[in-house]
Amino acid sequence: MTTKKEQINRDLVVTALRVGNQFNEELNQFVKTYGISLPQFNVLRILRGQKGTPANLSTINQRMIHKMSNTTRLVDKLIEKTLVQRRICAQNRRKIEIFITEAGLLLLSDIDHQLNEKEKQLTNPLNEKEKEKLIALLSTLI
Repeated sequence: MTTKKEQINRDLVVTALRVGNQFNEELNQFVKTYGISLPQFNVLRILRGQKGTPANLSTINQRMIHKMSNTTRLVDKLIEKTLVQRRICAQNRRKIEIFITEAGLLLLSDIDHQLNEKEKQLTNPLNEKEKEKLIALLSTLI
């Protein structure tokens, strides 16, 4: 028999997983309409955040929302789509530099407005104060 404390812990974890999974599914379907996956979208946003400074696979992997071992494959797929470019560093030939291309920036620009609407739709049941409080509470768990 579970105690009330154990039950509330379980309820919190299950609810957080369900909400996270729902957001993940909705956002995955959303970005799929642009011909990319959610992890690919995450890589593009990380690279855009570099503001022209190159990133390496390690940097990208550290900043990923969903940590994964197949970052190389994600980057390769984005290169095939001409959204990302890989170069060998001129100063250190063992170092690989990864940049977002103009096409990648354009795609993100196209997605931005619609993404704002999608995020608004997903969080609409909460008012601004509730959103801020929930962010603060959940942030203490990570």
